[in-house]
Amino acid sequence: MCLEPVTQTLEGETIPQALYKMLFDDKTDRVPTQPIPAQKTDLRALPAGLDCVAWLGHSSYYLQLAGRRILIDPVFSEYGSPVWFVNRAFAGSSVYSPADMPPIDVLLMSHDHWDHLDYPTVMALREQIRDVVCPLGVGEYFEQWGFDLAHVHEEDWFTPVDLGGGFVVHVLPSQHFSGRFLTQSNTEWCGFALTSPTHQVYLSGDGGWGGHFRTIGEQFGGFDLAIMENGQYNRAWHRIHLMPDETVQAACDVGARRVLLGHNSKFALARHKWYEPMQQVAAMSEGKPYALLTPEIGQIVTYDSQPENFERWWERIQ
Repeated sequence: MCLEPVTQTLEGETIPQALYKMLFDDKTDRVPTQPIPAQKTDLRALPAGLDCVAWLGHSSYYLQLAGRRILIDPVFSEYGSPVWFVNRAFAGSSVYSPADMPPIDVLLMSHDHWDHLDYPTVMALREQIRDVVCPLGVGEYFEQWGFDLAHVHEEDWFTPVDLGGGFVVHVLPSQHFSGRFLTQSNTEWCGFALTSPTHQVYLSGDGGWGGHFRTIGEQFGGFDLAIMENGQYNRAWHRIHLMPDETVQAACDVGARRVLLGHNSKFALARHKWYEPMQQVAAMSEGKPYALLTPEIGQIVTYDSQPENFERWWERIQ
């Protein structure tokens, strides 16, 4: 299912070596010493006609587009793993809960890793979700969890899901892997493009560098907003997570006019400083053909927002 060969998860070190470094290497600045800044926006009170997005921490987002309320990879648990004591959320990063969500027209699920597909969150939201769009194999979880299969759209890469009124969800490739237990990559993973009569939004999902970004940019002719993975990277596994310079190049390749960063600032899943992803991409974005938007968790972003509307909030708490 990979676009380009990924022969191994790690390059230059073994899995035991990587685990040893994660546990025993210098952990300075891997976790913030102050709470992550956040704004608790009342998502239920947003006008239905407002096209906007709110980052909810890590890779979770709430979007409104073409009158739809859309939720992406929601993780409202205090951990991004199968057990509560591993990958604990940073202080301040968990301001939202399932109770804060309005009725959800579309749940988008990029893949089945624990920090994206969170069983407690999904089950708490089950009765208020209308449609689910996910890549191949991931729909089986929703079948097991009692969702109505008539509203579960499980599709392969480059497949459009037309939900009516000119609103289409396109399931797109990414360069990653999947698996929740010992079995690896028995389900697919993906990114998404959301198209409407007024705006186009791209969501990279998790994944490493590949020529698919340019292909997607050419197919859709650019995007009003690209929500890009930026965090939990290491040169040893750069094939499955974007390095900061690759995030910048991928944003250029898809033709982003505005960029919002995610996959950071909630869990420490890699060995870099917690603020490094934003710091590096902000520096590298100078002079690029897109506007970098840097909202706090929960801050509302419209698809026409400009950078001056947002602070580089991570600089306040380093």
